[in-house]
Amino acid sequence: TLAGTRVGYEFRRGKRRTIGFSVGVDGLAVRAPSWVPQHEVDAALREKSAWILRKLDEARERQGRLESARIDWRDGAAFPYFGESVRLVLDPRHGFKGKGAQLVDAAPQTGGEPVCTLQVGLPHSATPQQIRDAAQAWLMRQAHRCFIERLDHFAPRLCVQWKKLSLSNANTRWGSASVDGSIRLNWRLVHFRMAVIDYVVAHE
Repeated sequence: TLAGTRVGYEFRRGKRRTIGFSVGVDGLAVRAPSWVPQHEVDAALREKSAWILRKLDEARERQGRLESARIDWRDGAAFPYFGESVRLVLDPRHGFKGKGAQLVDAAPQTGGEPVCTLQVGLPHSATPQQIRDAAQAWLMRQAHRCFIERLDHFAPRLCVQWKKLSLSNANTRWGSASVDGSIRLNWRLVHFRMAVIDYVVAHE
């Protein structure tokens, strides 16, 4: 637990002289000499807690900006969804019961893994902005559903209560919490693996 935040990390011992830390989009990695006792590793983690938490946030913000910037909103575009790639397919024949889009499991590709598709009820003449808006509206609904599920999972385990969830569209912040039990979470977290989502949800 670092500054009130529970942080999981990969830990390895090896032939080195000092304890080392590295932070990337996949989280924190800690390396230590084989002779260093665990309590010294724990002390070093606490000493570096402010740096570690800052770097974890920076890594996720940077990855989020990269993911958003590289999505080409068109028929056949690919985007990340819970850490997996989903292909967007325009299907003007369907309105998908007023929801605008529907996730469909596709057959396995030749020599590859099965690929999910997000079928969007728009004509092939739709503009990139229309496609983006429809896809992001669907993503926000999935984010809201997922966040509520994870809040309900973690709150009793952390002996806290939450009252209200709002989705954020912030460029530089993944989440925030108020003393009245209101939680704000960035909907773009839905692009990441569940482990990353859980980290932010538990933090708030």
